[in-house]
Amino acid sequence: MSRLAVLSVSDKTGLGEFASALVEEFGFRIISSGGTAKALQDMGLPVTKVSDYTGSPEILGGRVKTLHPRIHGGILARRDVPSDLAELEANDMQPIDLVVVNLYPFGETISRPGVSLAEAIEQIDVGGPAMLRAAAKNFANLTVLCQPGDYSAYLEELRAHGSPSWEFRQRCAQKVFVYTANYDQVIANYLDDQSAPLPSKFHLEGDRLQTLRYGENPHQQAAWYDNSGAGWSGAVKLQGKELSYNNLVDLEAARQLISEFRDRPAAVIIKHTNPCGVALADTLAEAYRKAYQADTVSAFGGIVALNQPIDLATAEELSKIFLECIVAPACEPEALDTLSKKTNLRILTLADLHTDSPVQIKAIAGGFLVQQSDIQITTPQDWQIVTQKQPTPEQLQELWFGWRVVKHVKSNAIVVSNNQATLGVGAGQMNRVGSVKIALDQAGEQAVGAYLASDAFFPFPDSVEIAAEAGIVAIVQPGGSVRDADSIKAANDLGLIMAFTHMRHFSH
Repeated sequence: MSRLAVLSVSDKTGLGEFASALVEEFGFRIISSGGTAKALQDMGLPVTKVSDYTGSPEILGGRVKTLHPRIHGGILARRDVPSDLAELEANDMQPIDLVVVNLYPFGETISRPGVSLAEAIEQIDVGGPAMLRAAAKNFANLTVLCQPGDYSAYLEELRAHGSPSWEFRQRCAQKVFVYTANYDQVIANYLDDQSAPLPSKFHLEGDRLQTLRYGENPHQQAAWYDNSGAGWSGAVKLQGKELSYNNLVDLEAARQLISEFRDRPAAVIIKHTNPCGVALADTLAEAYRKAYQADTVSAFGGIVALNQPIDLATAEELSKIFLECIVAPACEPEALDTLSKKTNLRILTLADLHTDSPVQIKAIAGGFLVQQSDIQITTPQDWQIVTQKQPTPEQLQELWFGWRVVKHVKSNAIVVSNNQATLGVGAGQMNRVGSVKIALDQAGEQAVGAYLASDAFFPFPDSVEIAAEAGIVAIVQPGGSVRDADSIKAANDLGLIMAFTHMRHFSH
């Protein structure tokens, strides 16, 4: 008796080659319905329609096809339970050995502009999940596949062993429950309160891409998961050691910051998720040189992000010190030749450096926090100049540079900059004055005539007074303190320019 396979797929990738192997190499009889049956017939493959196998017509416009005892009995029958086999025989049913199903494209449907609720509802699969879950439950007796990527592995199992191993069937069943859980969650989120920015039930799942050597510290286990097929999972590592947990965390911090700059060549150097050097220039090599000069000590062992392909001149500059990782949209061949002399240096290309995750997730005891990503930022056109002294267009551009950088510095955050390059960064201090002092101390004499950006308001005028004493000429900050008037008065008395953005950027 031929082995039975039920094939019902929305994604027809690899279907023809797989079905041909099942029929011609292993003698399977294929049962199918709807578009899958037509596709197989068009390929010249023998296929039995579900309605012919069950003796029941498709009804309700195709809503009911596979929901039939002859299908589900064949799927759920236990081969080692005599009464199950006896019932199959009494009802003229045959055990099904293989179920291959993927579901209606609900997620793709609702992502299209203008899709109505009625159109979305029609893309909620019923028979498919029922077959998948039944087959996964009975994985001890049959195989279930929900991803075209597993077709070749299944065929290899047949070629090697005659039938798939227990371990293979169990892995496939586990994939099914992940797949159907994610499918149901997409539907639940769609039907949730659409006026709410976040769903009432948050579902998080991902495929493990890589087990990492360890986490933040050697005693912590860690792994890298992907849940979109985009972002860092699409990066290409041109050379270097395996990426570590800390590498990936720092690379993401670098990507977020470099994504603020698109119009001019830009370079970012990150150390422990904070920027130690950021600069814009007319060439990429000059931008990197300026970023490196901002803090030559901290740049050692840093992570570099560039917003343009790495050219030879930039590669020569990058090769002068020890760096952990470099990421850019691309890398020219001669540049890679130069950098390849540093065999441990990780070089990655990521074509899209600008697309952020829509949400950020942080674990806490007993649960997790979810927030929308901080992808908004006010521009000088939105700002309010609150001092008597007004900025020139050039000064506004300098403040705009510092404001984009300080957004990505850990709070309390202060950035001192000039000529489109950072001069000093004060990060993560317990009070704002402490961050001001660190940034100004790092800038040193270069603070004279420079600009200062703060991620949140000044609760007291002391920071303004310290900045003026160091030679700062203009300040950008969110404003919003009950003592704003004191800071504005101090800036006026000291001849400074001060801009309020009316948006803060805490980064904890």
